[in-house]
Amino acid sequence: MTKVILVLSDGLRYDVAKDNMGFLGHLVENKLASLYKIVGELPSMSRPMYETIHTGVPSSEHSIVANSIIRLSKMPNIFQSVARAGKVTAAAAYSWYSELYNRAPYNPIDDKEVDNNALNIQHGRFYTQDEYPDIELFNIATSLVRKFSPDYLLLHPMGMDYHGETYGSDSKEYRNHAVYQDSKLAPLIMEWKELGYTIFVTGDHGINKDGAHGGTTPEQRTVPFFVINPNGQGGGDTGETSSHLQIAPTILKLLDVPIPETMKQKPLSFD
Repeated sequence: MTKVILVLSDGLRYDVAKDNMGFLGHLVENKLASLYKIVGELPSMSRPMYETIHTGVPSSEHSIVANSIIRLSKMPNIFQSVARAGKVTAAAAYSWYSELYNRAPYNPIDDKEVDNNALNIQHGRFYTQDEYPDIELFNIATSLVRKFSPDYLLLHPMGMDYHGETYGSDSKEYRNHAVYQDSKLAPLIMEWKELGYTIFVTGDHGINKDGAHGGTTPEQRTVPFFVINPNGQGGGDTGETSSHLQIAPTILKLLDVPIPETMKQKPLSFD
């Protein structure tokens, strides 16, 4: 059993991450981490993929099929399962996560900072602006780790999505922000490893040169899945393709939490 941090970098494309995230690349190159490719579920939109990743079921089953659907999740999910198992959950994330797993609609005053064991996301720090600085969110997430030692923490920065939608994926701004995220995450990943966390770094969707996502092209749906174990052992660039649907059961298995029957995909094995 371990603890898990999921870094869900909104809009992080597979090829851009592989080419520009040098610290993560170093870990993979030296087999201190593993890299998988995920061909993302559809539609390649944010709120549907937040729900898909955390429930392990496709959008046609959980029914969050568009960003405009604002309601609580009706499916068993990571936060609910971990909290019900008596473990600690936390998130530094966009407000849509609060609406999916805590309360809907989001109240920017009452729901921005929560510390309540009765909620699915017990320790939550939420933001509403797409351009909210990633570094501020990284610091908040690290504060949550140091204060509460959560068994499961979601860190959800919006910087890649913001730069991709603003400038397009074939832009220096989008590529350089991948470099920026990597450099700011590097020391935090080292700290979290020392604390015994398994760390996943992935994306909900990619983005195309027009700054769009939602469609079926590889640019819009292919994302990385980096796996960093606290013991420092990894498989390098595995060349294997995984699924968004495997993330939730994999996390619950690592946390020794019962996997709901709705999560039908097999957890990944990192032995």
